[in-house]
Amino acid sequence: MNISSRDLTMQESPIRKLVPYADRAKKEGTKVYHLNIGQPDIKTPDSMLKAYSEVPQVIAYGPSNGLAEYREKLAAYYSEIGKGIESDNVFVTTGGSEAIIFTLMSALSPGDEVMIPEPFYTNYNGFAAMAGVSVVPVTTSIDDGFHLPSIKVFEEKLTDKTKAIMFSNPGNPTGTVFSREELEGLILFAKKHDLYLISDEAYREFTYGERTAVSIMEFEGIDDNAILIDSVSKRYSACGARIGWIVTRNTKLLNLILKFGQARLCPPTVDQLASLAAMDTPRSYFKEVVREYKGRRDFAYDELISIPGVIAKKPEGAFYMVLALPVKDADDFAKWLLSDFRIDGETTMVAPAEGFYSTNGLGKNQIRLAYVLNKDDLKKAINIIREGLKVYPGRV
Repeated sequence: MNISSRDLTMQESPIRKLVPYADRAKKEGTKVYHLNIGQPDIKTPDSMLKAYSEVPQVIAYGPSNGLAEYREKLAAYYSEIGKGIESDNVFVTTGGSEAIIFTLMSALSPGDEVMIPEPFYTNYNGFAAMAGVSVVPVTTSIDDGFHLPSIKVFEEKLTDKTKAIMFSNPGNPTGTVFSREELEGLILFAKKHDLYLISDEAYREFTYGERTAVSIMEFEGIDDNAILIDSVSKRYSACGARIGWIVTRNTKLLNLILKFGQARLCPPTVDQLASLAAMDTPRSYFKEVVREYKGRRDFAYDELISIPGVIAKKPEGAFYMVLALPVKDADDFAKWLLSDFRIDGETTMVAPAEGFYSTNGLGKNQIRLAYVLNKDDLKKAINIIREGLKVYPGRV
């Protein structure tokens, strides 16, 4: 029997597709350092963990748009960023993934196009395929740290099917933080052409001194255009909680999002209660987390650029970096590390960056690393890459 034609547009995840290689290595007794996935080892806040031990006797359905108390608290948080955000402007979802899927399905129609600066979070491709929309990539370069190209490049990609621009800021997979001037250029372009601006801000708390992340909610005059995506996954080191949300002042858009939300009933009640409790986390927690990630970033970057042939720009936020390797095929190198290379019974897993691009052929010699391990483990993991490159048969 045939399967859906979506098989032609749904890609494998470059973050997870090498899992069988890693599983095989582990079965053979090899320790694998995971730099391929953004799974923090930072402890989840105590307030959130405590809430999981205090669940109600009956775990009931909640409202389709999220628990009222949680939406009110989120609205208060965002009111410190942008004016006029109330609980009715917040829609709670099952993770940030569902937030993006609902947004694409509500803001765009099948056959429409969304522009996305590449490299981008690979699942954007999958979400677009689910919504029946096409991704139009706008290529950025490692040479300037993956910052946005001129608006002229966006103009050249514009068609009558273009309905939105989507981006992450700070960026996944690059760690790039777009400047206020870059965002202002996008806003003028979006207003001129009546486009939605979908800003994925899951890493907004994580910047390291070079530049502060600017939220799309800070700008005025774009109430109908601006859509913010966020989640608890990275902010509270709670990736398995699967709570995200959409923030927008566009009430017409929210009405359609609600219809999709009603069709899936409600976001997880227990995880919302835990996420609500997490919002009482003291600022000292975030200061310590940012300090830790900054130290890891600086250490990882210094180690990596000391490897002959490696090209990288220091990321300004999130906890990722994309680097070019002196190899013909980074995908093959990543598989080789898992299948053929060991140092004292250990190896490293990375994510080939080609899968973060939509343009064929780009990123073939690049990888994405997530510096989510402690410095001792980072040192060992990066040393495996360093020594592996010395003997890898596909080196150039």
